[in-house]
Amino acid sequence: MPKSPYLSVVIPVYNEADNLKTQKLPQIYKYLSAMDFSWEMILVNDGSSDDSLALLNEFIKDHPAVKLIDNPHQGKAATVATGVFASQGEYILFSDTDQATPIEELNKFIPFMHQGYEIIIGSRTGRKGAPLFRQILARGMVIFRTLLLNLPITDSQCGFKAFKKEAATKIFTIMSRVHPPQVISGPAVNPGFDVELLYLGRKLGFKIKEIPVVWNYYTSKRVSFFKDAVNGVKELFLVRYRSLTNAYILDADGK
Repeated sequence: MPKSPYLSVVIPVYNEADNLKTQKLPQIYKYLSAMDFSWEMILVNDGSSDDSLALLNEFIKDHPAVKLIDNPHQGKAATVATGVFASQGEYILFSDTDQATPIEELNKFIPFMHQGYEIIIGSRTGRKGAPLFRQILARGMVIFRTLLLNLPITDSQCGFKAFKKEAATKIFTIMSRVHPPQVISGPAVNPGFDVELLYLGRKLGFKIKEIPVVWNYYTSKRVSFFKDAVNGVKELFLVRYRSLTNAYILDADGK
């Protein structure tokens, strides 16, 4: 039986044709190929309506070791969950297609992976090129997260996170139970997804490490200030409500 890889890299894709045409995936593949540990790369298409799936199929023709899963459109949470449940690695890294945080930032995570941290998350430093409204939104979320969830995380929303397999499986099993996957239409950005992941990770007692990473705004612009601010606060209240009403079943005995 072949040995499981050390690292699984899960990349959710939804209407990312423009980013895929700028050679983002080959850059990730080249970086991983230079590593001294075993790895796998899993691409999960979230029912894209543009040319993303065709471009992904073209990529895997030249990179047959890369796995491609074609999902119906269900949103980022279900897309990432699909990748997690398909992963074989000891650690699982989620990385966005736009590479706003470049894959090379994984170098900062590796020492803490070796130290056994179960959850390692990127924290965007400087937020190069980000307008004032995004900085205000980020600082506001920190305040509300602390008040409502007592979650001492500086940046919960960075799309660059690594989970030990056991932690990822347990957290996403709970989340899939609370949020059963369903086919949807149109864009689906859920600002509560990342917060809920980390809240559950802390509730389950996993060790979390936050690491400053590079982040470039120019590649990441899917943000609406008013809509995301309202939805972000609403999702924090929902996470708190689910916790108070025991919606998060932590194990088979409901404890």
